Amino acid sequence: MAGTAAVGWRRPQRVSMQEHMAIDVNPGPIQPIPLISDYFPHFYPFAEPARGAPGPHPAVSPASSAPQHSQTQSQRETQTTAVTTLGTLEFTLLFDADNSALHCTAHCAKGLKPPASGSLDTYVKANLLPGASKASQLRTRTVRGTRGPVWEETLTYHGFTHQDAGHKTLRLCVCEDPRLRPRRRRVPPLGELRVPLRKLVPNRDRSFSVCLEKRRLVSRVAHETKRPERLDTSRGMSLYEVRGTGAEQEVKGTGLGYLGIRQEVAEVAGEERGRILLSLCYSSQRGGLLVGVLRCAHLAPMDANGYSDPFVRLFLHPNVGKKTKYKTSVRKKTLNPEFHEEFFYAGLREELAQKTLLVSVWDYDLGPANDFIGWVQLSGRAGGERQRHWRECLDHSDHRLELWHPLDGRAPLQLSD
Repeated sequence: MAGTAAVGWRRPQRVSMQEHMAIDVNPGPIQPIPLISDYFPHFYPFAEPARGAPGPHPAVSPASSAPQHSQTQSQRETQTTAVTTLGTLEFTLLFDADNSALHCTAHCAKGLKPPASGSLDTYVKANLLPGASKASQLRTRTVRGTRGPVWEETLTYHGFTHQDAGHKTLRLCVCEDPRLRPRRRRVPPLGELRVPLRKLVPNRDRSFSVCLEKRRLVSRVAHETKRPERLDTSRGMSLYEVRGTGAEQEVKGTGLGYLGIRQEVAEVAGEERGRILLSLCYSSQRGGLLVGVLRCAHLAPMDANGYSDPFVRLFLHPNVGKKTKYKTSVRKKTLNPEFHEEFFYAGLREELAQKTLLVSVWDYDLGPANDFIGWVQLSGRAGGERQRHWRECLDHSDHRLELWHPLDGRAPLQLSD
């Protein structure tokens, strides 16, 4: 019986690892792989109940792997076609460094993919990231009933500086207007794209024609680095996209990468209180200082509706025995108000050089107290642009100088509602 068993026993057929894994060693041009499992053989016994138990693994010849490779190629082409069928968006960007503005002109879209409803009533929505969503959200008009809408409309971000161009990204979304739908149900965008603004050349426009992509989801790192819950509820939702920045690469390998990202996001969040455009001019004829409050941009939303009702207060101290406090009118439900109001402080230039001008922005409420948004201090003892703005104004009479200043969210002791 031992001899009979020895004669009936057969050595299993040897299969090389390359044949077993069915790997094509010469796939040609490198293309994205939809699923890595497409390159591995599968066996599902539950798919065919009548099938017997599997025997030894058969050898996989190159001829048998050819249909699988062609099927994978067709899947790649299908996926590429699905991406391109979202359409393309043509637009132009211009960074006006002289006026601190970013102009985005939405020209047209081509080959948009119709939604399930079958109607195409579209508009373009723009956001600056990172930042408060409603503070930096602009949109074009709605064009109805076409897969190739033409807008030819310019969206302008005021108060856009070189620092913003270095770390901000412009997100453009082609959206379906929910107001024209029967149920007015909010739907996801038809497609979106993102443009890093650090590559823009100041005072030189640049045209783009970019394919739209599906809406991106916030990554796990972005969830980990979001702001505290109390600040999120008062500031509205913001989208942060933390990637391999220079600050992160410097601390990588030291065990402080996560803390470096948190610190970078905290600095960006501090800038989100907004900024204000002020004009200063010392009038030699009137013998005093003219302070102009022109506009604010990207203010923090303080109300439950995601907006604010901002107004500006001015306080020159010390200024004993004279008019020291002024305030502008209130602008309702906006985060980018325009004031264009001017106020006068009498005094000699030598006296004004020793004083400090406090400019604060508030949100008007019907209750006993208003909400503080941010403030900026201009004086000869301030630093950076705030000191330069104050000194150049007093050194050059009858010369108006306009500058943007970021708002600080920490209220000083001199400010109280």
